[in-house]
Amino acid sequence: MHRRKLPIGIQNFREIREEDHYYVDKTGFIRQLIDEGKYYFLSRPRRFGKSLLLDTLGELFAGNEALFRGLSIHPQWDWTVRYPVIRLSFGGGVVHRRSELDQRILDLLYRNQRTLGLTCRDPEDLVGCFGELIEQTHLITGQRVVILIDEYDKPILDNLTTPNIARELRDGLRNLYSVIKDQDAHIRFAFITGVSKFSKVSIFSGLNNLNDITVDANYSALCGYTQTDVDTVFAPELDGLDRDEIRRWYNGYNWLGTAVYNPFDLLLLFRKREFQPFWFETGTPTFLVDLLTERGCFTPELAELHASEALLSTFDVDHLATEALLWQTGYLTFAGSRRIGARREYRLVSPNLEVTSALNDALLKGLMGDPSQAERAVSRLYDVLMGGDFAALRAHLESLFAAIPHQWHDGHPIARYEGFYASVFYSHLAALGLDLTPEDASNRGRVDLTLKFNAQVWLFEFKVVELVPEGRALQQIKERGYADKHCALGQPIHLIGIEFSRERRTLVGFEVETL
Repeated sequence: MHRRKLPIGIQNFREIREEDHYYVDKTGFIRQLIDEGKYYFLSRPRRFGKSLLLDTLGELFAGNEALFRGLSIHPQWDWTVRYPVIRLSFGGGVVHRRSELDQRILDLLYRNQRTLGLTCRDPEDLVGCFGELIEQTHLITGQRVVILIDEYDKPILDNLTTPNIARELRDGLRNLYSVIKDQDAHIRFAFITGVSKFSKVSIFSGLNNLNDITVDANYSALCGYTQTDVDTVFAPELDGLDRDEIRRWYNGYNWLGTAVYNPFDLLLLFRKREFQPFWFETGTPTFLVDLLTERGCFTPELAELHASEALLSTFDVDHLATEALLWQTGYLTFAGSRRIGARREYRLVSPNLEVTSALNDALLKGLMGDPSQAERAVSRLYDVLMGGDFAALRAHLESLFAAIPHQWHDGHPIARYEGFYASVFYSHLAALGLDLTPEDASNRGRVDLTLKFNAQVWLFEFKVVELVPEGRALQQIKERGYADKHCALGQPIHLIGIEFSRERRTLVGFEVETL
């Protein structure tokens, strides 16, 4: 098997094809897109290959035939026709003012003018210049224009923590994108990509014919690598790697069709030959963690959420729904949908071990208010569980909650709600990447948390009391028979009731029975 270069971080289609890099052929999807429509929008999380997809489209419409030899679209494309391409990408740099955004747009337009050999009558009028560029290009070349816009939303996302600025930048981008709707006669094809799925009203007002293929089973694998891609294209790289572990760590992203891997993860795995949260580490979700903490999100619920189609489609600066934010940034993915009357509801789950473990690690640090303390606590917890020492587990939990500063409690509303303690403990376990089931259902109710680890089953029930332990947590596990469904495993089952004092802000009750 011929080993090729790994295209880590390479978004240039020509470089990949000419310098013998691995390439997963997406041109079959591209042919289908071009045959079926004209205006498209696609949202995908960061580092999923959106920029490479646009660059491939640009090279195809430009008629660079040699790059496509051996790919599925090659015999189906008319290589005698070349279309002019206008490219706009907001992926580089950060802007924090409307004036900076306007200057960035003018710079992008100037680059396209230079490439196409054109000039604008008023180069400072960004709306007029963009429209004039499209019209002139069609007039001079005799071919309608292809428009490719990458990272259309990045200026907004970079400023979500300052909504006033984010709104200004949103309005500036809407001003630019509004040009497209008036230039239909001069446009052959347009494709817009980004991370977020802002509502059409807020950003693409008037572009009613923009086909949003974000949630389309036919294009679920348009970006990312499928299991077949891994087994065939990357077969030379698999020797010595556990395929089940590869799937468990990195597979699972899904848009109601074929599941895919994040390309960045797989390429770095093949380079480093060890499992690490490569994708997660490229962008620490500080804003996301802060938002989840401020909203008092119950972290066990993040393992599975439900959201309507309308909720996921109304993401905007003034309305950042938790479910939509987690889904669009890649921390949740689709696990199915159902029709409820006139509405569609989606089931959202964590895609894989990397995301579950790394996100909960970040959340734990946010919930505890001391990242260093949280880091040390996770390491100790693993040793305690391996030893099966319940006295040590109680001492560990007491130490864990005692380490949370009182001033942090006072300054964060999340510390006052009952799920805070369960959230800290759940994220504490989930950060280890263990086999966890929150709200584990039986025929008589739901136990708060089930852990399967080291050939043992651990059932946890949490209660919040005023000052002294009441014994209700363990009692509930026993009375409702939460252990019954696990008896067939033939493994030790530990029933653990944990009670926290709302007033004292610490663990006050810890009871264990083993079956």
